[in-house]
Amino acid sequence: MRSVTDRHGIVAGVPVALKTTVTEIGDSRVRLQVQVPADELEGRLEHKAQQLGRELKLPGFRRGKVPAPLVIQRIGREVVLEEAVRDTLSSWYSDAIETAGIVPVGDPQVDLGELPAKGGSLEFSIEIGVLPKAELGDYKALEVGRREPTVAEEQIEQEIDGMRERLARLQTAERPAATRDFVVVDYVGSIAAADSSGEAEEWEPFAGGEGRDQLVELGGGNLIPGFEESLLGASAGESRTVALTFPADYGNTELAGRQASFEVTVKEVKLKELPALDEDFAIDAGFDDLDELRADIRGRLTEVEEGRVQAEFRQAALDAAVAAARVQVTPELVTARAREMWERMLHSLAHRGVSREAYLQIVGREEPDILAEMEPEAELALRREAVITAIVAVEGISPSEEELLEALVPTAERDGVEPHKLLDELRSAGRLEELREDLAARQAIDLLAAAAKPIPLARAQARERLWTPEKAGARPAGAQDVADAPARLWTPTDQ
Repeated sequence: MRSVTDRHGIVAGVPVALKTTVTEIGDSRVRLQVQVPADELEGRLEHKAQQLGRELKLPGFRRGKVPAPLVIQRIGREVVLEEAVRDTLSSWYSDAIETAGIVPVGDPQVDLGELPAKGGSLEFSIEIGVLPKAELGDYKALEVGRREPTVAEEQIEQEIDGMRERLARLQTAERPAATRDFVVVDYVGSIAAADSSGEAEEWEPFAGGEGRDQLVELGGGNLIPGFEESLLGASAGESRTVALTFPADYGNTELAGRQASFEVTVKEVKLKELPALDEDFAIDAGFDDLDELRADIRGRLTEVEEGRVQAEFRQAALDAAVAAARVQVTPELVTARAREMWERMLHSLAHRGVSREAYLQIVGREEPDILAEMEPEAELALRREAVITAIVAVEGISPSEEELLEALVPTAERDGVEPHKLLDELRSAGRLEELREDLAARQAIDLLAAAAKPIPLARAQARERLWTPEKAGARPAGAQDVADAPARLWTPTDQ
């Protein structure tokens, strides 16, 4: 039930007027006692009765025109109220979380009390893990490693090679096909049909198994293993039978692991011809000469590299603040966050047509093993969020309306709408606080990066490798509380 957006619980929204009492029960868990007012409950009851009335048939009333009080009388108040509560509980849960100002971690345990009589309020409790609180260390005088942006000559040449590839022409080759050649082919494929004993009896066509005038690059690795290799040495006009097996992790599960046979006719063999790397090439690209072209490429790559370096520095500044803070993270919270990360990844894969089962088959892993591998990343994510939340609170960071509009400009330009209109849409959809919290988190990291003192990356890495008594007695990675790290460098002369 946690929002798919990483929220930091920094700014409270304006939910339904629920009465919520928060009790800390230890180990970064809380119990929320929630009371839904009688007027809110009766409103939900009437709304549900109106919905049910659209399908109810009663003598003397047209379909969909049965009054709500009559629906309640006919079906029973308790039945209608139970459905109304079931429909609205998730919304009340979200409102209670917003009212309490907490950031939930993991799945909640909801205990619903008895349904009240008319005029009474509904009470239920929620027990859930929450983002731990961070005790901040010195986060404004951090020395953070920063590398210098560099662009190697090889990168420039790769860009030029890419330009030449895009401008390449295919010329007919009067010879057998070789690796990196292209062939124009017709093909008709079929798969082995198995009888009850599992032995192949006959071949049958399959959807997508036939193609005409298809351009195939030999050695490009774009087709199923064995297809391209089987056409090496073929000449124009030659026909070949290609026998192979679809990979076990093939995207189409109906074909995965199946034996297949393709009748392939090679119609042409083509050779890729790259343009010469000369002044004409530079002029065609819009430059006076090759030196100017290379200088332009270097400038563009340097700009990208500088952005990458700055992003790395911001992350390193945050992690340095995390290392200087004390954050108590329980194994239960780590497990819950790893589960959330896993479910979000599955949700993303589902949008691309990859199911949980298909993904596990592709990677050849078991779900518990994947979750265990995610736990170190989950723990670090919890620590980072806790530190960001604490900094936002201490610094009183609260993005203004103007800053929200400025943050929306890139999205508004991409979607072709005015930032003000996009802001109103987010406000109407109840998503404005998500934007405010995300922007507050970014501003907190901006503050860390601006206050941090850059030092050579090699020096920062040497510090991380330095042995200290605390590190010698530390727990294994993933379980160690980074707050236990010393506030300064330890030297052998320390007692």
